[in-house]
Amino acid sequence: MNKLTKIFVLFLSLLIATGCTNQEVKIPDTAPVFIQKSDFQTIDWQKKAVEFGEYGVVGNENKSGVIGADMPSLDRQKWMWHLWDVPPNEELTIVGFHKETQKVFPILFEDSWSLILSGPNNGADSHSPSSVKIPEKGEWAILLYIDDEFFDTLIYEIYE
Repeated sequence: MNKLTKIFVLFLSLLIATGCTNQEVKIPDTAPVFIQKSDFQTIDWQKKAVEFGEYGVVGNENKSGVIGADMPSLDRQKWMWHLWDVPPNEELTIVGFHKETQKVFPILFEDSWSLILSGPNNGADSHSPSSVKIPEKGEWAILLYIDDEFFDTLIYEIYE
């Protein structure tokens, strides 16, 4: 093969590989306007949520976590959100991001995006119960926003 053919084959291979793995993030029209595609580019999929504390919270220790996420399910279930260094009465917006499809979903039941936090509970500075519905199995990044500002990301694997 001559040099020009080798360069063309290499270029074509890179183009195909990039096209197959670089899906565009799909944010629904109903999502809050402060959610940006760039929020999803910094997700560290290796930083899985872990269980910590004596109450079975699964998340990022001393930042955010959920009671109920240790038994993730595709069926409707109850999750209790816990946040540290966040006072009560703040608005928590919860955004689900499916790794494989690159789609953004409201995971709170009835397609809601946000809830208002209550006071301290289980060692956290604020908390809130909710019903969640995960729409499909796979790896999920749950992005949390406090009063329209990015706060944290929880990585869960949901296959049941």
